[in-house]
Amino acid sequence: MKLFLKLLIALSIATTLFVGNANAGLDEGILALKTHDYAKALKELKPLAEQGNTMAQLKLGDMYIKGDGVAQNRQEAIKWFQRAAGQGFAEAQHNLGNMYMFGIGVEQNYKEAFTWYKKAADQGLASAQYNLGGLYYNGNGVEQNKQEAIKWFKKAADQGLPEAQKLLKKLGISSTNTSPDEGARVTQAEYYAKALKESKPLAEQGSARAQYNLGVMYSHGYGVVQNYQEAFKWFKKAAEQGLAYAQYDLGAMYYDGKGIGQNKQEAIKWFKKAAKQGFVAAQNALKELGINY
Repeated sequence: MKLFLKLLIALSIATTLFVGNANAGLDEGILALKTHDYAKALKELKPLAEQGNTMAQLKLGDMYIKGDGVAQNRQEAIKWFQRAAGQGFAEAQHNLGNMYMFGIGVEQNYKEAFTWYKKAADQGLASAQYNLGGLYYNGNGVEQNKQEAIKWFKKAADQGLPEAQKLLKKLGISSTNTSPDEGARVTQAEYYAKALKESKPLAEQGSARAQYNLGVMYSHGYGVVQNYQEAFKWFKKAAEQGLAYAQYDLGAMYYDGKGIGQNKQEAIKWFKKAAKQGFVAAQNALKELGINY
């Protein structure tokens, strides 16, 4: 489960940085989201979403899942993700895969997760290719097929996805192109530099989502030198504000002793906080430990 959690957040960063130009008002709505002017964002994005703009639908779904400027409503988020996914928007298809994978707003369903990851992976979305590989590798939602899993891991690795490259290396498998070409490296570096530039000021101002994104970047070495102590710091700030993802990752750091002295009781405390918010990965972790929440 932890494998997929990493990519859920990676997508969250990516969709925050995407700016489209298809309709007037879309850029204004996205800019309003970045500046936390949620009333303006809703005003700009909702009409476009209702008109069928896929990026507006994706952003509106993101607002509902986070509770940014609207009452948090996971079913409403799913509705908008489904509308964009139904039009073939890969990022929305991947989001739906994540919702079914983790049981966020829906009953956990690996087969549905597989369906949506596959649609996005077939369009070339690296994070979906990686997650699809994970389902094949573990036999979740599809018959276990490690050769098929490796095929998809390689596709993601060839696009420069660090997690896929690291996993192949761990499995002792070489990709046809485990290092991205020079152009891809520049694009990736620019992407992470932009993510860091935008997330850090917001994190310092108290944005839990930005704090969490920083935690992910430091935890995995995305655009920064990997630093578990720094990751722990940002996860804790976000967790203390009630962000379930952060509470789960903070618990994992305590459990594994990464960035902090190992403390399984503290880990369980944070797993319980996330589980009580309905975060399935935390519920599963507690179940495996034989602990009620």
